[in-house]
Amino acid sequence: MSIQKEELIKNLKRTGWKKKIQGLREFLRIVRENKHSLFGMILLIIISAMAIFAPYIAPYDPYKRTGKPLEPPSWEHPLGTNDAGQDILSELIYGARISLAIGIVSAISAVMIGVVVGMVAGYKGGKVDELLMRIVDLFMVMPSLLLVIFLAMVFRGTWLGTQMFLVLIVAIAITSWPTVARVVRSMVLSLKERPFVESVRALGASDLYVMVKYLLPNTAPIILAETLLRTAANMILEASLSFLGIGDATKKSWGMMLHFAFERQAMVLGLWAWVIPPGLMISLSVLSLLLVGQALEIYVNPRLRRK
Repeated sequence: MSIQKEELIKNLKRTGWKKKIQGLREFLRIVRENKHSLFGMILLIIISAMAIFAPYIAPYDPYKRTGKPLEPPSWEHPLGTNDAGQDILSELIYGARISLAIGIVSAISAVMIGVVVGMVAGYKGGKVDELLMRIVDLFMVMPSLLLVIFLAMVFRGTWLGTQMFLVLIVAIAITSWPTVARVVRSMVLSLKERPFVESVRALGASDLYVMVKYLLPNTAPIILAETLLRTAANMILEASLSFLGIGDATKKSWGMMLHFAFERQAMVLGLWAWVIPPGLMISLSVLSLLLVGQALEIYVNPRLRRK
């Protein structure tokens, strides 16, 4: 009997892996057939590669003076130099690291909070659901940018204050989880009424087991899509904060590049190569994430797939 059980478990695992591989193939097929999503995927890969291999791609160390201050574009410095004599192209390449890192880490943190809150609220229902949704509503009615600024100023006075990079991640994550919680809750409300979930509950499975083993895997595609959307939104939020001077001035990010460019009156001086490239990179990064998210939405929604 134990041998039969072991064989059954092995077969279930094989079936699970087969479904995952089939799902990945289906998603890649959707990306290939959808020109916009394919463009977004290629763009995202290029930007990610730029961030990962920045030390090998950048012509100079972005933190070192490599020329005269405010040099115009030249062969030696294709985008010119900033007021400190640092190469702007190198700043732009290295800026991908911080901008993407803050966007991704804060998005994953927010999604983790949102998934837990949304799943518990949707599965438990009743007073638990009502209480959690009121907390979500409270966060959603607050202006996110103002709330992040307030939290960033509060965290500056704590042990996190020495690492502004972490302050931004924590502040952005705290303000961006409510939308994820609402999406996950709505899916769980639908899933928990399905026969396979009711069968498991009837067999005496614990709530935690049902949520982790059955509800979480079935919400995974929409969670991944939300992670991409949150990453895009959080990158814009980080750029906004950095532009306002709340970012980490010791780190190179696209938002901080814009902050210093406007502070040093780059537009008045006609140094457009200091202003346009970081703004363009933020726009392209957000666009790539949204286009890949569109492919995930098509994968999750069969009706869109048929169209």
